[in-house]
Amino acid sequence: MPAATDPPAAGAAADPIVAALADLRREAEACERCLLADTRTRVVFGEGDPHADLMFVGEAPGYHEDQQGRPFVGQAGKLLEQLLATIGLTREQVYIANVLKSRPPNNRDPRPEEIEACEPFLLRQIELIAPRVICTLGNFSTKLLSGSQTGITRVHGIPQRTTIASRDLYLYPIFHPAAALYTPAMLATLKEDVLRLPEVLGLPLAGDDGAGDDGAVDAAAPEAPAGPSTVGPFAAPQGGPAEQLGLF
Repeated sequence: MPAATDPPAAGAAADPIVAALADLRREAEACERCLLADTRTRVVFGEGDPHADLMFVGEAPGYHEDQQGRPFVGQAGKLLEQLLATIGLTREQVYIANVLKSRPPNNRDPRPEEIEACEPFLLRQIELIAPRVICTLGNFSTKLLSGSQTGITRVHGIPQRTTIASRDLYLYPIFHPAAALYTPAMLATLKEDVLRLPEVLGLPLAGDDGAGDDGAVDAAAPEAPAGPSTVGPFAAPQGGPAEQLGLF
């Protein structure tokens, strides 16, 4: 795969989405809106299919991502690729990004001012790519894009119909692969949630053939925490561990 900073392939300039993403990447690479500009090795903008129906949004780059300028290239990335393979997809068929485009020192949690500085880049990516489903990985991306402070342990595996960056889509929170690597029970849940992704991708949106004017789903919506509307046939998890922090 080409390096993250390689120019678009021949003919890519004819695609306005590819061209706009390239412009946005250059803007991100020059960004100095927060202090992470002083400590990063490379900006990790994101990569994948610019017309993907499925987009993954994680927390922030780690060491390997910072070195290579690509998202999810460490152990968590390998697990994500394995999970995609279980539903017949490769990372080239989806789009992968993070809330932060620069690595926080020592992989600490993102700070509010850093999230605020990077949020316009993520929202513009969503606007350009226009995915049907955004799969948020862990707490930070889930809370940012849902607009709710409800933790990932309560909302994982529940698709939420919402509008982000003027795009009608489903938000589908799941555990972060980095957290699941060290917790067998969480890994089992993560695998189950990923296996539901094809069904979530098939949920109707406004403008789909056969959908109503509002793209409403016929199945009854389950009871779930406050936030964007959730849709059946998925039910909110019952019980489970206490709400987790960070990646969890």
